[in-house]
Amino acid sequence: MKISICIPAYNRAIYLAPLLRSIFDQGNFDFEIVITEDCSPERDQITSIVKKFDAEFPGVIHYEFNKENLGYDGNIRRLFELSRGGYCLFLGNDDLLAPNALQALTDILRRVGDCGVIVRTYATFEESSSKLKQIFRYFPDELVIPPGKQAIAIAYRRSVVIPGMLIHRESALSVSTDQFDGTLLYQLYLVGMILAKKSVVFTPEIIGLRRDGNAPDFGNSKSEQGKFTPKEQTPESSLHFMAGMLEIAKYVQQSTGLAVYEPIIADIGAYSYPILSIQANKSKFIFLRYSVDLAKLGLWRYPLFYVYFSLLLVLGSNGADSLIKWVKKSLGYTPRLGHLSGGHK
Repeated sequence: MKISICIPAYNRAIYLAPLLRSIFDQGNFDFEIVITEDCSPERDQITSIVKKFDAEFPGVIHYEFNKENLGYDGNIRRLFELSRGGYCLFLGNDDLLAPNALQALTDILRRVGDCGVIVRTYATFEESSSKLKQIFRYFPDELVIPPGKQAIAIAYRRSVVIPGMLIHRESALSVSTDQFDGTLLYQLYLVGMILAKKSVVFTPEIIGLRRDGNAPDFGNSKSEQGKFTPKEQTPESSLHFMAGMLEIAKYVQQSTGLAVYEPIIADIGAYSYPILSIQANKSKFIFLRYSVDLAKLGLWRYPLFYVYFSLLLVLGSNGADSLIKWVKKSLGYTPRLGHLSGGHK
C-alpha cells in the first residue's frame, strides 16, 4: 500500500528542504516522493536540493523535469503518471507534511477498503509551523461517505486546497483528461469522477500544513496565460477560478448521471466567504463590481452570500477574518452550514 507523496515544483526552492525534511521525519513508512519540476527559473536550485536529499535517502525520490511548462493542472496529472503507489498524497512546494500524517492516512486505508479520496484537515502558518494560524477541520470526527451524489457534493468544495489531499491513483489515471487545464482545479474534477464509484473519508487529523503569505505563481503556462497573473490575485482571476469550479461540477453531473450541480453550488454559496474576502482589500468600487459578477454566476440565490458581503463591507477583511477565526476556534471545526453538512454528526 505504498503512498506516493507528490510535489508539483515551480520556483520556491527555499521551501523545498523543509518540506522534504517534514516527510522524512515521518518515520519508517512505505512511501516514495515524486517531484516534477515545471520549467521554472529556479530549476537549478531545486535540483541541487533534491540531489542532497537523494544522497541522504537513496532510492526514495523520483525527480523529473518537464520538457515544457505544463501548468498546475498538467503537472498534477503528470505526477499521477509517474507515481507507483496505490495512492497519491499531494503537497504544494511550499507546504509541510504534518507530524504523524502518514500514520493517520495508513490507518484509514487499512480500515476503509474502497477509499477513493481522503479529504484532509489542514492548518495554515506563516513563518513557523509551530505557530498555527487556522485549522480547517470540516467534521469533528472521522466521516466515511459511500460512493454517490452525497460523497461528491460534500467533498467537492472541500477539496480545493491541495496540501494533504490523498487520491486513489488508478482511479485518477482512468479518467485522465486535459479538458480543464488552466482552471487550477484538476483535483476537483478527479474528486467528482472518482467518488461516483468509491468512498470518501474526512479525517479530523491534520495532514497538511499550508504556508500563507506567498503570492500565487500561476499564469506562466500556455493554459493559464490570460486567465491568471503571476504574483497577483486579480478579480478577473478569481472569477475565472469560480467559473471553473462550476464548469467542472456541471461536467461531473453530465458524466456520472448524478445530480450534483445544485448541491455543489448551494454548498459554495453557504461557504462563499473566502471567495469574497480574497478581493475585499480592493477599493469598494472594485469589490462591489466583483461581488456582483460573482452573484451573476448563480450565488445570488444563497442568503449567506449577502451576509458575508455585508460583513466584509462593514468590518473590512481584517475584522471579518477575526470574527470567522474566533467562531472556528471556539467550535474546533468549521461550522456546518446549509443542508449538505447539517445532517452529519
